[in-house]
Formats: sequence, C-alpha cells, structure tokens
Amino acid sequence: MIAIVRINLLRLVRDRSNIFFVIVFPIVLILVLGIAFGTGGKPRLGVSGDGFLVGALESARGFEVRRYDDAGDLRSDVERGRLTGGLVISAGGLEYVSRREPQGQQLGVAVRAIVAEAAIPLRAANYAGVTPDRTRSISVPGLTIEESTTGTARIPVTVTGFDVAASEQLLLFVFLTSLTGASELIETRRLGISRRMYAAPLSSGRILLGEGAGRVAVALAQGLVIMAGSALLFGVHWGDPLGAAALLLAFSLVGGGAAMLLGSVLRSGQQATALGLLLSLGLAALGGAMLPLDLFSEPMRRLAHVTPHAWALDGFAELLRHGGTVVDVLPQLGVLLAFAAVLFGLGSWRLAAALTR
Repeated sequence: MIAIVRINLLRLVRDRSNIFFVIVFPIVLILVLGIAFGTGGKPRLGVSGDGFLVGALESARGFEVRRYDDAGDLRSDVERGRLTGGLVISAGGLEYVSRREPQGQQLGVAVRAIVAEAAIPLRAANYAGVTPDRTRSISVPGLTIEESTTGTARIPVTVTGFDVAASEQLLLFVFLTSLTGASELIETRRLGISRRMYAAPLSSGRILLGEGAGRVAVALAQGLVIMAGSALLFGVHWGDPLGAAALLLAFSLVGGGAAMLLGSVLRSGQQATALGLLLSLGLAALGGAMLPLDLFSEPMRRLAHVTPHAWALDGFAELLRHGGTVVDVLPQLGVLLAFAAVLFGLGSWRLAAALTR
C-alpha cells in the first residue's frame, strides 16, 4: 500500500506542469483575491473634515485613522486599495466610501456604530429641547440616557482578505487536483500497471486501499502546500490547528473518493481532465469557494450545502471567525466524512471492476 501511495506522489511531483498548478497558481490567486477582498492587517480609515466625530473615531479600537485635507485624495486612495474605507464629513452630512469587499463593509458597520453612539447626546438634547455644551453633555432633571450594544460582527475586523481567500482557494484546488488526477487511475489501467499489481501476491482489497490512499495523499499534499505557503507569505490564520487539520483531512478524503469514482467510470485521461475541471469549478462556485457564502441569498445558501465545499467553509469560518475548536466543527466533519464514505464506497466498487476488466 505504501509503495502505491509513493508512486502516486512521484507522478505528481515529476510532472513539471504540476509545479505551476499545484504550488505557484494557488499562491498567486490567494495574493490577488486577498488584495481584492482587503489589504490585510489592521483596517485603515481615511477621514476628511473636522469635528467631534474625528476624535471619536481616533479613540476607537480595531482600525487606524488617517486624516485627509482633500476628499478627492481620500476617494482616490480608497479606489487604489490604500484605504479600507473613507468618511467624508461636510456641512451636508456624512458620506462613507469603500470598495465592494467584506473588510470594507465590515469597517462601514463599525463607523456607523461609532457615529450613532457619538450622536446620542445630540439626539437626546434635541429631544429635551436643550443645547449641549462643548463636551456634548447635557443636564436635564428627570432625564437619563442609557445605551447598550447588542449583536456580534459576522466577519470580525481581525479576519483579513487573505484569510477569506486562502480557505476558499484551499478547497477549490484540493478538489481540482484530486479530480484532474483521476486520469492517473485510467493510465494505471491503460499501461497495464493494474494487471502487474494483481499478478503480485496482493489482495484486491490492499490494492484498492493503496490506490485510495494515493488519491488522499495527493489531495493532502496540495492542501498542505496552500496552508503552509499562505501562512508564511501572507500571515494567514487558520484557527485551531487541530480543527484545521481535521477539516483538511476530511475534505481530502472527499476529494480522494471522488477521484476514485471518476477514474473508474471514465475511459481516457482527456475525459477525466475535462470532466474533472467542469465538476470541480462548478461545485466550487455553487459551494462558495469562488464567491463568499455571506453574499449568497438564503435559498442559494441552503442549496450550496448540497456540496462538501459549503460544509468545509462553514467549518473554517467557525474556527477563524468565532475562535472555535475541533469540537465546534464536529457537525461539519461528520457531513464531510459521510460524503467521503459514499464516494469511497462507490469508487472502490467501480474501481475493483475496472481494474480486473
């Protein structure tokens, strides 16, 4: 079994085109999407104008405030990605500008909350019919101001665009590499390698186990490259290490089972490559690995969970956004393992027939 796994890994690394598609391309995509979904690190807010709101924003935590004399310069820096968002304060009101990205939208929620909190004394003074002093404090007999904050942020400000992009690209490329690698099973049959394995003193179960473990090893190798590379190059956080490793292993089992099934029912490597690309990209798009599930409508979000990608993304979101542990992602792990069991069962049954045909 170990020899069969070793052969599959050697095939992966000896194909020079895999150096680009397995190592370089995923890292480049994480870089591009990480920049598109946010600059990473602490969010930067540009402020144009003056007044008590500037002080309230500067005293807030979680983001950095930069002052601008010209509103045009502020908008330009937001467009170029130098700022996560910008607030223009003028006599006509307040204007918040940002790009269409999760971090910019999340910063906008924080800015609106700070503005609403800073305006509480002013609104109370207007209600009471009095004029606040320069500190915006009022004193009216019988009037008490109470304020509270409820709810939690869907995407914490500590989650960067690179964190969002890395988990999505991890699932996309693990599944993509697994399915396109199904062509190796077809080559195994075409070149007569399977006949030579059956001629050896090996049981069919051990051969099937070796081929299945080989498919999982390829998926794990792809996943570890993305995890390690994104963490070292972009500082991506994966949350609880044990939980992240469990999710990667479970999803690799899903990819390995799908590769076995695909490699056993098709007859040529070209068919496996074409269908593998179609299925992996289609399921990734439906499952939220190309567009964040937070941007899906509720019906589409429910439909997305017919794919293993959506369940794995839910698991990584629990680890990253809510500080969860491996215990918190047990439901997602259970569903992924169920996917893997079905795919491996069908794949083993079909592959046993294909190898001895």
